[in-house]
Amino acid sequence: MATESQSLCTRIMQAPGSHHRRAWCPSFKLREVASMYCTMVAIFFIILVAALQGTAPRENHFPYKVPLDPEGILELSWNISYTEEVIYFQLLIKELKYGVIFGMSDRGEFDNADLVVLWSNGENSYFGDAWSDAKGQIHLDSQQDYQLFKAQKTSRGLFLLLKRPFSTCDPRDYLIEDGTIHLVYGFLDEPFPSLEAINTSAIQKGLQRVQLLKPNISIPEMPPDVNTMEITAPNVTIPNQETTYWCYIKELPDDFSRHHIVMYEPIITKGNEALVHHMEVFQCAAEFETFPHFNGPCDSKMKPERLNYCRHVLAAWALGAKAFYYPEEAGLVFGGPGSSKYLRLEVHYHNPLEIKGRRDSSGLRLYYTPTLRPFDAGIMELGLVYTPVMAIPPKETDFVLTGYCTDKCTQLALPESGIHIFASQLHTHLTGRKVITVIAREGIVTEIVNRDDHYSPHFQEIRMLKKIVSVLPGDVLITSCTYNTESRERATVGGFSITEEMCVNYVHYYPQTQLELCKSAVDLGYLQKYFHLVNRFNNEDICTCPKSSVQEQFASVPWNSFNRDVLKSLYDFAPISMHCNKSSAVRFPGEWERQLLPEIKAGLEEVTPRCQATPGLSPASPALVNIEGKKG
Repeated sequence: MATESQSLCTRIMQAPGSHHRRAWCPSFKLREVASMYCTMVAIFFIILVAALQGTAPRENHFPYKVPLDPEGILELSWNISYTEEVIYFQLLIKELKYGVIFGMSDRGEFDNADLVVLWSNGENSYFGDAWSDAKGQIHLDSQQDYQLFKAQKTSRGLFLLLKRPFSTCDPRDYLIEDGTIHLVYGFLDEPFPSLEAINTSAIQKGLQRVQLLKPNISIPEMPPDVNTMEITAPNVTIPNQETTYWCYIKELPDDFSRHHIVMYEPIITKGNEALVHHMEVFQCAAEFETFPHFNGPCDSKMKPERLNYCRHVLAAWALGAKAFYYPEEAGLVFGGPGSSKYLRLEVHYHNPLEIKGRRDSSGLRLYYTPTLRPFDAGIMELGLVYTPVMAIPPKETDFVLTGYCTDKCTQLALPESGIHIFASQLHTHLTGRKVITVIAREGIVTEIVNRDDHYSPHFQEIRMLKKIVSVLPGDVLITSCTYNTESRERATVGGFSITEEMCVNYVHYYPQTQLELCKSAVDLGYLQKYFHLVNRFNNEDICTCPKSSVQEQFASVPWNSFNRDVLKSLYDFAPISMHCNKSSAVRFPGEWERQLLPEIKAGLEEVTPRCQATPGLSPASPALVNIEGKKG
């Protein structure tokens, strides 16, 4: 045994490329230590040899993956270290010409962006941390916070392995935080003598939205009697237009009994990973016995009106998301008495290149069990009622509307032990830019339920929370949405139309209660007083007669600074109409009109991101990168 260990040790230490041709090996008396030592050296040698073979990095090291461009030429994978507060990125460039640009910006623009660039001057390739100014001009960053670990050519393409802290001390860098991140990318099809010579207005570029900071939660074990059901598009031809919402109705068997959904995951047709943007499965309303079968664009004139009553969300997925798991103690009720057997699949196709003839059968796979878990999971709507009394003036950059779930409602409707929120889906229409929901207890804001400071209405998914948030009877849930109406000439009112606005947080929680909707809106009487005041102050004919709709009255307001400020103040102090509703859409017993706004004595302190100087990073000069097989 000792001879074998010594022989192995000698062979390894005398391997080609070793710095030592001879090495001392432990004696027979230290065989345990020798075995451990030599085994470790052997493993290192094997890993080193494998790394030099040009094989692709292992996929499980980077669990999250998205295609960045519509053709899937540029693919991003990543992993997160919350202890180090860094993200490891892996960029796969399947067709490399003269370089690529990757980075982040506030809303996906190429100006004022935090970038990293790989470029070639025709002879050599360079890599550098960079930024762009307000005109889109690229500059090398004085602090190189992106670290390039590896540039590796494989049969699949070029892999770049990068590391980037969540936050840096560099004012040019983007702060990576919870919520939506707008990634930007660009392809360099010709050589450039320097980084500053790259003209971003002339290159092929685009954006992709993801949630980079995925929650680090344990994966529950699936029950032994779990079943699966695939709800997929029936081999549809993706329309050759940039945006399509496709609707498909699926009918469950007549005898489908009560189950719990415990997990769901996406099914993406191979080759369409860059075209399938997000998907949702809705359950139809139980009050209708039948729903017409339909397979076509959701905005088609041929779509039956009744499909608008299929709005109860069962599952939702967006680009970059992986499987969604329910907590071990809860599941979402699926089937059985009082549940519709009709489901609506909605798939959002994003096809900016207007590719023709692409077939697709993507959808969602539900995992469900007949063995019911201890608690039924529920979905509750928080935020603003869908009503035109809540409006945003035109030409606003950051107008805030707030909806309340009051202490009176939670005291009446929640069990004594409270409820536990484990996931959340934020929702606005086209002008929404930020959404946040917080909990206030005895007038003190104690916790954030969900927050997205870079929210996009084009990227909506059910997100598992990093930790379960408990809500007790008497707590207040406050949901605020920030809107940008710079491009609009008239007021944007609340409502169901895509050109109107919403402010909603669909929270997923357990145990399920009768409370399904807890939302508010400003008292209509006080809004009418606002219209009368505006009419007198402006000495103009603003129609405030009872026969005029709220939409007509808002449309006639001249939007000067006074009228804007008074509307903001109205929303900040006026009484509200509370909707503390059961699933039947009937309010809980009580007085809900002209309720005073909850008194908030103290909010949460803004947490300053930890930022440590990194003096060991490379100086502000591009790094020379050796890439073999570069395309010309």
